[in-house]
Amino acid sequence: MYYVYVIESQKNLDLYKGFTISIRKRIKEHNERTVDSTKNFCPWKLIYCEILPDKADAIAREKYLKSSWGRKFIKEVLKNYLKNKKTQQAGLRHFPSYL
Repeated sequence: MYYVYVIESQKNLDLYKGFTISIRKRIKEHNERTVDSTKNFCPWKLIYCEILPDKADAIAREKYLKSSWGRKFIKEVLKNYLKNKKTQQAGLRHFPSYL
């Protein structure tokens, strides 16, 4: 089985898409800063995952999710989650850091 996933940076809310055969191991690698493309934006949180039986299908799905249509798909599927994150972030800006 292959996993196609989306993780979110808890530092700047960026999204990263990838695929793997071991989702737990891969998330751990992202958070241990062993992945060059994500090491500066730790910690990462898994927010979306699909399971596919074939490697070629997983690669194709990852490629799709990284496309403009795929980004729109992710925004639609996670619209409530992403909306709540933006609201939470905006709300934090109105309060002093000591509250």
